[in-house]
Amino acid sequence: MRCRFFSCIHSVTSLVVLFFFSLVSVCALSDENTAEPVENVSAPLPYTVFSALPAYRMPALSPKGDKIAFVKNVNEPDELSVLATFDLTTGKIHYLLHSDNEKVKINWYRWVNDERIVVSARYESRRGNTRVYDTRLLAMNFDAQGEKPKHLLDWRRLKRRAADPNRVPQFQDNVIDWLPDDPEHILMAIDVEVFALPSVFKVNVYTGSTSRLERGKRSIRDWVVDRQHNVRVGITLDYDSGERHVLLKEGDSWRTLFSYNAMTEKGQMPLGFGLDPNILYYQGYKGDYKALFTLNLETNEHTEIFSDEGYDVNGSLIYSPVTNDAIGIRHLGRHYWDERYVALQNGLDEALVDYSNTLVSFSRDEKKYIVYSESDTMPGAYFIGDREKGSLDFLFQQYPKIEEGMLTEHNLITYTARDDIEIEAYLTLPKGERAVPYDYSPSWWARCARF
Repeated sequence: MRCRFFSCIHSVTSLVVLFFFSLVSVCALSDENTAEPVENVSAPLPYTVFSALPAYRMPALSPKGDKIAFVKNVNEPDELSVLATFDLTTGKIHYLLHSDNEKVKINWYRWVNDERIVVSARYESRRGNTRVYDTRLLAMNFDAQGEKPKHLLDWRRLKRRAADPNRVPQFQDNVIDWLPDDPEHILMAIDVEVFALPSVFKVNVYTGSTSRLERGKRSIRDWVVDRQHNVRVGITLDYDSGERHVLLKEGDSWRTLFSYNAMTEKGQMPLGFGLDPNILYYQGYKGDYKALFTLNLETNEHTEIFSDEGYDVNGSLIYSPVTNDAIGIRHLGRHYWDERYVALQNGLDEALVDYSNTLVSFSRDEKKYIVYSESDTMPGAYFIGDREKGSLDFLFQQYPKIEEGMLTEHNLITYTARDDIEIEAYLTLPKGERAVPYDYSPSWWARCARF
């Protein structure tokens, strides 16, 4: 097992590291950033244009807002996903890692400070005869082109704590606190001592050194940290019975906040704390749909924060890097209750009136931001904004070969399926004369759904 593990780690590193000097011309930001003029807009595009991965994804500003990291999908000379950074001050691009999107994937990444990025690598593996995937956490500087990333969790160090040193934890990328005021450390949960019972470790993002803060216990599968960086809540689950308990740590004792059977009952799931350490946000049910609530841990008062009739509110909380408080939730884009963000969102919607606009990244002072805009006829573009300058500049386009106007609008319809359940769907009709034997009306759509 040990030899197989270290061979896997070696393969991940060799697949992920890329000496990009031969690919710089292929991946330049200007390449494919602007679609070629189209002589005949009605000419059909090849299916490969629509089935391709987006040219750019996951852009994120560094804390100071002077650099951008992003993932670029490259088709030539090989199909690769590339993690790169762009220095807005110097204009330099650095190509850090790549994956083939099959055996190894860039799962996600995050700026830890203005020079350091951590990356979750997901790769194929086997547990016995079962094909699974494992994750590992890597770290490197934003300009470390051609260098090997640092594996943050070194099993050779951690296994001395393990009851079974031959069992290697499958998932090693669970960061539960980014510690923005401590640029050298993060908090991670990993099941080192006992299988599926993660302990909490403080990890140095430069050296990989670890110190344990909480040992795995009480069947706790997940941990929640408050905004003051204290481990406050443990979420248990009995895999056999389905019994789940949400426990609040109070000194050396634990208080049960919620208790239910995850297999048979509608329950509650903590999402995070507000700046006030006595305010816990959680996901619960309002009728048949999930909604967002808060629980005051001192008064035991429950308050509904946001619900959307007919839809589950099941995204994660959004926090302000300035106030350190919860300001919204990811739901069909973003929903904000902080008036500063509501005003910014409204301003963007007025400036880009024909598009759906989503704020995706901020500098730590919130003066710079990245917004993603899309519509029925525009498959998506990223813009970078500066609130001090009042500027909004084009960054890059997700599908540069598809010009706006090539696509057609789609309409939201509802139809009743044969089990009498009403279902929402989007109906897209071709442009121009429709030489088809059906009228494509909602009633026709409903008839088709019965077959």
